Amino acid sequence: MRYQESKAQSAELLRRVVALMGQHDAAFNPVSFAVWYEYSAGMNSGLTAAIDKALPSTPRLGDATILQLYQRHIADADASTLNRISDEMHKMMVGMADSASRTGNQAGLFGTQLQGLTEALTANDAAAMPSLLDQALAGTAQMKSSARELEQQFKASEQEIVRLRGELIRARDEVVMDPLTHVLNRKGFDERMARMLAQPLDAGRVHCLAMLDIDHFKNVNDTYGHVMGDRVIQAIGEVLRTSVTDQKHSVARYGGEEFAILLPNSTLDDGFKLTEAVRQRTRAMKIKDRRTQEMILSVSVSGGVATMQHGDDAQSFVARADAALYQSKQNGRDRVTCAQ
Repeated sequence: MRYQESKAQSAELLRRVVALMGQHDAAFNPVSFAVWYEYSAGMNSGLTAAIDKALPSTPRLGDATILQLYQRHIADADASTLNRISDEMHKMMVGMADSASRTGNQAGLFGTQLQGLTEALTANDAAAMPSLLDQALAGTAQMKSSARELEQQFKASEQEIVRLRGELIRARDEVVMDPLTHVLNRKGFDERMARMLAQPLDAGRVHCLAMLDIDHFKNVNDTYGHVMGDRVIQAIGEVLRTSVTDQKHSVARYGGEEFAILLPNSTLDDGFKLTEAVRQRTRAMKIKDRRTQEMILSVSVSGGVATMQHGDDAQSFVARADAALYQSKQNGRDRVTCAQ
């Protein structure tokens, strides 16, 4: 589900959204509401960046701009979108093939013309030379034109490929990414976990899983509101994204305020050190009031780290990492515990 905010969270966002809609020229319709809702919630980084870029030159966004923002950054990438992208890719490839074929045909004709000119020169056929030279000159011009057309076709196709690739990535990410934190969602976690469990191990290596949970998160929501709670979750997501830099590792929002790190073909020490680094960076993080820039709260996380054991499946693996996380909570929170 794209929108997981509670009634209280959505009520806080509603006030912001209505105020923003009133500052712009676009109509008060569901499309406009969706754009400003996701912008206010901070759940769509691409949309936020696009709006922030547009506002300095266009302080009041109209219907056309809002619709374009919605189509590019919010509209669901469903099966029809994937089919459309596939059709566009097919048409582009057909166009490239046609251009290459025309260039090839022109090259064949030009080769025949040059062969005729060569034979006339060899035979010293002065009478045939003027006509053959004219044909060769015309063929040269046509060949240059055909080659230029093919080059332009390839350049246009290259740009189209970049655009379609971006759409395909977005369509894929829509399914497995958490929109609030921009890390994997539960579906993405399950897919990466299955892939990790099927991966063979190098000598002396293990598959490692870390589970992390934000400490006293309910107090954050109760004291500062659910919008602030979402900001805390976003901030933890940012800490994880910037801390987990190894491309073989994966970060996921497991659910609510709980996160996971998958470290395939690793060591328990690697898992502990990475989770501890995330804990320390989170502890040093300060959340500001956006209006006053005043530091209003700090947060901490507790972590549990486990390694895959013989006979483990995904459920038992997660259960042991969760048990280690629970041990951290029991021992005072803001710490990392390794499963025994």
